Amino acid sequence: MMNKKVIVITGASGTGKTTISRYLKEKYNIPQVLTHTTRLPRDGEANCVDYYFETDETFEHNHYLERVEYSGHKYGSSEEGLQKSWDVADIVSIVVDTKGAIAYQEKYGDSAIIIFMKADLDAVAERLKLRGDEKARLEQRIKSQENQRDREVPKEFQRNYYEIVNKDIKKTKECVDRVIEEIKVK
Repeated sequence: MMNKKVIVITGASGTGKTTISRYLKEKYNIPQVLTHTTRLPRDGEANCVDYYFETDETFEHNHYLERVEYSGHKYGSSEEGLQKSWDVADIVSIVVDTKGAIAYQEKYGDSAIIIFMKADLDAVAERLKLRGDEKARLEQRIKSQENQRDREVPKEFQRNYYEIVNKDIKKTKECVDRVIEEIKVK
């Protein structure tokens, strides 16, 4: 694992985690680690491109760093998925909730670079609305226990993380650029 890094992007829903992961891919060619799910693919999604789409049975064949059940479907990030990404690049990214970020930090130590994304609640609600989430689902998501937990920096991170407040995407990307420069210097 020498010189391998995983940029763990975490925070509450609607803070810009996926946007930043895409930015890392576009600007720095940093691939995103694919995660596993038992839900069916949405229109336009493909297996081994957007997720590893699994059955309940095949889902259990992986070694998960973190896993959750949401709306009756299983989701998780596996050591196998991370290794497949590391086979392609020395620096990869993954989007997980704060519980998952803690698991990555515990397992990979300094090789896990944590970026904690924040945004004000109005901006989050607007972003989720633009995604097409229906109002009742949006409100449920914002009020969920997991979302409330993911709005605050976990005490387990201590000082070993970068916090980025996503108010202006241009400034947010500049902050990410500084993180990447610092990672490459180490």
